[in-house]
Amino acid sequence: MSCCHCEATELHFGEDHAEEDVRRYRQSGPDKTTRILLDGLKDQNLEGATLLDVGGGIGVIPHELLARGVTAATLVDAASSYLAAAAAEAERRGHRERVQFVHGDLVQLAGQLHQADLVTLDRVVCCYPDLERLVAASAAKARKWYALSYPRDRWYVRLGNAFENWCRRRRANQFRTYIHPEQRIHELLLAAGLDRHFHRGTLTWRVAIYVRLGTV
Repeated sequence: MSCCHCEATELHFGEDHAEEDVRRYRQSGPDKTTRILLDGLKDQNLEGATLLDVGGGIGVIPHELLARGVTAATLVDAASSYLAAAAAEAERRGHRERVQFVHGDLVQLAGQLHQADLVTLDRVVCCYPDLERLVAASAAKARKWYALSYPRDRWYVRLGNAFENWCRRRRANQFRTYIHPEQRIHELLLAAGLDRHFHRGTLTWRVAIYVRLGTV
């Protein structure tokens, strides 16, 4: 990885971060946005489906969906510590052989990755500076379903995000998060041939599931 963003992501999400996420997952299960996303997918027939999980961290979505009928998963993440933790957890759960782990930036690696029936980006859009390229590259990989979560474009969310980025600058941490316009996310996915079938959120997060036109 050569991009500054990828290098900052690698440093920000280190071993301590990964270990804490694994501990919390084993103790409490998926985080709230992930639970909403997984609940939304319950209405879809994922039996025999393949998964591409972008920025999947410790692999919560693959771990959960491989137990629900998904046959194989690819997890792409820019943080090697997360991939190592995800692989260890997959081994512990007995499905290591059904997961491919790819280190890097989805946008840069898109040409090397196969399409999947389902593409997921849980709390990933907010970690990527170029919304247009991320959505275009990831949406092109979705044969049928595309599920994502992102921060709501509200003043209080923007204020909180600005404060977090200010704190990172103070600590000389180059990692940044972004609040992208919700309407633009929706427009890009519509332009990619996807139609929204599920839309739910919290005070600060939005979860949406899209289905490719002509597949249902």
